[in-house]
Amino acid sequence: MGFGQHIFVCDKAIAPFVVVSKTYNPFIVLDNVKNTFSPYFDKVWFQNSSVYHFSMFHASHHIESVPATEDEIKAEANAVKAVADSLCPLKIVLDRVVLTSTGVLLGCWQVISGTDPLTIRAKLKTALPHAPKKQLYDAVILHTSFARLLGHPKSSPMEPSDELRFFHELVARLNNKIRGFEAVVSELWYVEEYDVLALALDGRMKVSRFKLGCRRT
Repeated sequence: MGFGQHIFVCDKAIAPFVVVSKTYNPFIVLDNVKNTFSPYFDKVWFQNSSVYHFSMFHASHHIESVPATEDEIKAEANAVKAVADSLCPLKIVLDRVVLTSTGVLLGCWQVISGTDPLTIRAKLKTALPHAPKKQLYDAVILHTSFARLLGHPKSSPMEPSDELRFFHELVARLNNKIRGFEAVVSELWYVEEYDVLALALDGRMKVSRFKLGCRRT
């Protein structure tokens, strides 16, 4: 990263890491996503299941970069740690999987217990006053990218209405398999991404991990 007071421009995301309980395993999700979609598509990108995560807040992002010195980055990481100390682990359940118009398979989660996502993001906003005013996600939503479809189905060409119906059928099939999957979130990550979407694409990044301490303030 360099030395002294150099200015660094990188995306700095705060993302909780999904740590599964003994009963559930993220590879179950990955296997079911692959088994449902791989037979019908030549090109599919699958998120690395070992880093399933939610992007909770951005101290900097590609739309509004916020330069920072090494000292400022350390101060931000310490501020995120202080927030993590005050948060309680989240027990979450997969409510549904949806397919966006850009081909992304998103898992949408509901919180069963623990600190509310709205509270988490509000605390991070207070702790990181120089962060972009416009964040990239709705403050109450928790979602995880499972995969992205990179083309049309490999079967014979379909009419648009038939293709849409086919997509709906595959998503419904996947929901029947993994809806209700439970997990426990017990860490908050401060991620310095040196490549675009490094956390999603296994790019260059530096990760600081902080346990959720559930301490009363």
